Amino acid sequence: MSNDAVWVLFLVAATFQCLLLSAESHSAILLPSQLNRNTPASCPAPDPNLYYQPVIGIVTHPGDGASGRLSNATGASYIAASYVKFVEVAGARVVPLIYNEPPEKLFKKLELVNGVLFTGGWEKSGLYFETIGRIFKKALEKNDAGHHFPIYAICLGFELITMIVSKDNNILEEFAASNKASTLQFVENVNIKGTLFQRFPSDLLEKLSTDCLVMQNHHYGISPGKLQGNHELSSFFEILTTCEDKDDKVYVSTMRSRNYPVTAFQWHPEKNAFEWGSREIPHTEDAIQITQNAANFLVSEARKSINRPVAQEVRDNLIYNYSPTYCGKAGKGYDEVYILAPV
Repeated sequence: MSNDAVWVLFLVAATFQCLLLSAESHSAILLPSQLNRNTPASCPAPDPNLYYQPVIGIVTHPGDGASGRLSNATGASYIAASYVKFVEVAGARVVPLIYNEPPEKLFKKLELVNGVLFTGGWEKSGLYFETIGRIFKKALEKNDAGHHFPIYAICLGFELITMIVSKDNNILEEFAASNKASTLQFVENVNIKGTLFQRFPSDLLEKLSTDCLVMQNHHYGISPGKLQGNHELSSFFEILTTCEDKDDKVYVSTMRSRNYPVTAFQWHPEKNAFEWGSREIPHTEDAIQITQNAANFLVSEARKSINRPVAQEVRDNLIYNYSPTYCGKAGKGYDEVYILAPV
């Protein structure tokens, strides 16, 4: 027999052996029906203490979110769609709380939700400031009465509750932190148990301190020293993280209430996944995980609410009753907004 013939026979035998091994490995994979199990699959019942249809109220902000390009209507207000998506991606629905509605109507809607989000923006006075103050006070009263009711305050929301808690409308300081991605620096010996950071993967927590994974877009804030020097603020809030602005000035970037489910962000957890108007917004996989984890914490807190609103009343007031407007063609600002007005 020639060497070529021997080589061919060797290849055929090797191929046949590989096929046998492959067949044996595949035959080891069994369907559930082939396992002969007498015990049915276990589907644990949902925790009866949690509410799996949570609703978050988002307070509208004056204007149209586009400097009048979309609407100049008197009384118009808006919610950037990124805040709505932020809530929805974690498994909740949204009821818009129109800031300039009659108070009786606004507070009736507040009874339909399991938590509230205060958005970014610019208005720090007038009816808007008063409305935020009334809703914040009502939320604390709910918690005092044993009704778990979380608040997320983002950017302007951070600034407003800082003013409200301190009882000083001039307490904010100027910072150069507009359109800037940054790290988050955890304060020394901080305890993240029970905070939004508790369920962040350990590697992501480390990257928060080294990589620019969060978006800043503000002109005002408060320094750690000024917060700690104000009795009302220091007794109400615990500082979790700080950041540096473009001039290396340090400001408080994340804080939480010591006694209430209130978390305040001087950064934008919603932008990483849902806004595209600035090239500075981080969109890496790590950045998207930050959006998801921050949203998950809000909604997990809302599920602890004892409020069980009437389903039809919720449906009648959901954000789904409105249509977002695309305003991102200019390549700046928000991508989509909901424009609303009191009815």
